[in-house]
Amino acid sequence: QVQLVESGGGLVQPGGSLRLSCAASGITFNTFTIASMGWYRQAQGKQRELVAHVADSTYYYYGDSVKGRHTISSDNAKNTVYLQMNSLKPEDTAVYICNIGLRSGINFWGQGTQVTVSE
Repeated sequence: QVQLVESGGGLVQPGGSLRLSCAASGITFNTFTIASMGWYRQAQGKQRELVAHVADSTYYYYGDSVKGRHTISSDNAKNTVYLQMNSLKPEDTAVYICNIGLRSGINFWGQGTQVTVSE
């Protein structure tokens, strides 16, 4: 029943910005249920890597590769996780995947949205 659907990806020029959204259905966003929310990415021929992660709605983690250029946030009323991506670089090109971890230990993953940074 739980489904995560990413959107907001696309083609952007270097230095540009995008905001990715992850809309969750079949789950209620509250601190009793959600342990963590995160964004991962997987570039062609590479392993999936962490982009941004927030645990217990308090502790934020960002992958070294994003160098403070991105910000993870959420709107609990809309059951949506966001990733604001600024100062995009060609090496940011990847499929971006949303993740939600429940306090039970169960994780849910979206299908991903393509981000391409190119002239």
